[in-house]
Amino acid sequence: MSYEDKIRDLKIKLPEAKPPVGNYVATKISGKMLFVSGQISIDENGQLIKGKVGKDLDTESGYNAAKRCALSIIAQVKKACDNDLSKVRSCIKLTGFVNSTNEFTDQPKVINGASDLIAAVFGDSGMHARAAVSTNSLPLGVSVEVDAIFELN
Repeated sequence: MSYEDKIRDLKIKLPEAKPPVGNYVATKISGKMLFVSGQISIDENGQLIKGKVGKDLDTESGYNAAKRCALSIIAQVKKACDNDLSKVRSCIKLTGFVNSTNEFTDQPKVINGASDLIAAVFGDSGMHARAAVSTNSLPLGVSVEVDAIFELN
């Protein structure tokens, strides 16, 4: 089953791959490596998912915010691959940042939202190394940001 078939099977609607809002690029290919800039938590209506996990959002809401980041990552990968996800060999690494309170310690459970979605779409090729990092603030007050590294065929 192709990655596109898997996306259809999972009834996933990818968001638009947004252009960067600063002096950087959304994706960069170097050799066979595809680097995806940090994707922030934006809901299906295009609204920012904001707030601190552990105060404004619970772990499940953070998980869903991370999942939204992964959808944006896949959209960026697809755009970088000229709309051909068959060019993806594997996901190498995700780095997830969680805007959380000092007391919150379940950042890995939050970033599982991104990891689970990448694995669901890309199967064994979606299994990746990962970091889940707490931070006291993220751009625009969003709850989660995730960047990614993929290997291309």
